[in-house]
Amino acid sequence: MPKKGEQGADTAGLLAYLFGPGDRDEHTDPHIVAAWDPDLPCPARTPDRMTLSGLALLLDAPVDALRGPRPAEHVWHVSIRNAPTDRTLTDTEWATVAAEMVHAAGVAPHGDEHGCRWVAVRHAPDHIHIVATLARQDGRHPRIRGDIPRMHTAARTFETAWGLEPMSPLDETARRAPATGEKEKAARRGLEETARATLQRTVREAAALATNDTDFLNRLRDAGLRVREHHDENGTVDGYAVALPGDRADHGSRPVWFSGRTLAYDLSLPRIRERYEPALTPADITRAHTRIREAAALLARAGRTQGAGDVAALGDLLAVAAAVSPAAVREKVRAAAAAFEQASRAPGARTLDGTARTGFKAAARALERAPRTARGGGAPAVLALLIALVEAIEAATAWHRAQHHRAQTTAAAQAAVLLREAASLTTTGTPGHTTVSRTAPRTVRVTPAPERGPATPPPVTGVPPRPPTGPHPGPGRSR
Repeated sequence: MPKKGEQGADTAGLLAYLFGPGDRDEHTDPHIVAAWDPDLPCPARTPDRMTLSGLALLLDAPVDALRGPRPAEHVWHVSIRNAPTDRTLTDTEWATVAAEMVHAAGVAPHGDEHGCRWVAVRHAPDHIHIVATLARQDGRHPRIRGDIPRMHTAARTFETAWGLEPMSPLDETARRAPATGEKEKAARRGLEETARATLQRTVREAAALATNDTDFLNRLRDAGLRVREHHDENGTVDGYAVALPGDRADHGSRPVWFSGRTLAYDLSLPRIRERYEPALTPADITRAHTRIREAAALLARAGRTQGAGDVAALGDLLAVAAAVSPAAVREKVRAAAAAFEQASRAPGARTLDGTARTGFKAAARALERAPRTARGGGAPAVLALLIALVEAIEAATAWHRAQHHRAQTTAAAQAAVLLREAASLTTTGTPGHTTVSRTAPRTVRVTPAPERGPATPPPVTGVPPRPPTGPHPGPGRSR
């Protein structure tokens, strides 16, 4: 599994860490397994021939020789790790992996004598680190855009050839994270979230309710966003971009525009068009939660292809529910919608047909049309809605688990936890809000579809709250 580290400008400092003992003496026998020069001495094993500072100078030499602008962060760093259940690879095998990875990334293509300089360092049995400097030896800059997807493709080749455990597929469903500069800019402006995060949420809410292109673009404008349409040669809208008022670049001379595709994989105009539904007759919140439960039961019986459309519609419903939820639970529901986002995108599925989809879309429209007194004034109605959403999300969790969508299963499970916490606020009561008794639990069992193969997911319960089982570990730092 290739994992890209943050780029930097301190080659010597990174090498000192890689060849050092580690933060807690976890590095053992650090040494070079491969490099741009096959005869390069290893500072750890032949210190009389090469030092760490000397190696850093050699790696940096092409960057120092550049006549044009130098990259601000010229150190490219990637770690590559195999699964704990895999056998221990030899240095020769890791050398083969390293050479293939720098080739796939565009750092040092096979047979290119003028590629970037790089070294692969091994200081643990299960992984290596590759360090390269981003200047080719002929004075040109390397083309590394899209390096990680290409490296993932190369990794799958080794998994198949060597019988290693396959990693999670690179399915383009993960949330697009804000860049460091975006986060720093938001902090300088005193904002709680980046412009990208605000735009993602606002566009997703508009897309969830839109019935056509005009309705979608008008909803964006009504939400206060700047909207720029893109037209084809016939004058037909074929794309859009949005900007947050006040978010500007180049010393305030221009707005910072984000196309839908750069906000999220499913927010491009063609993908949004797949979600349009005709306008529905108004309904109140009680009818909404009934429709959600009916749709959850359908999702529990969905096949592989149909379920993809169902979970996409459920993601839209959560975005709408977050927007219209009463203040006491709004932040929890919004966090649940954000957590579920990846689960709303099924890997490889382009069609959004589904038997439960109509019910979820109808519920979203009902929430939008429901009077505000129904949305926020009655705790029993809010609780019924939240429990219905928990049932739907747990049905989606079980569906993803049956399809072996690991990342989506995790995302859906996190969303369910957050919604139970929201329901707990409603059942226990908060200052200024009415306390109500818990609604009777419902149980939905997922019936495996013939096309999916056997699956035995646990029963789906809609009883909030469920006590936490322990802390949720974050992603580990690669060593």
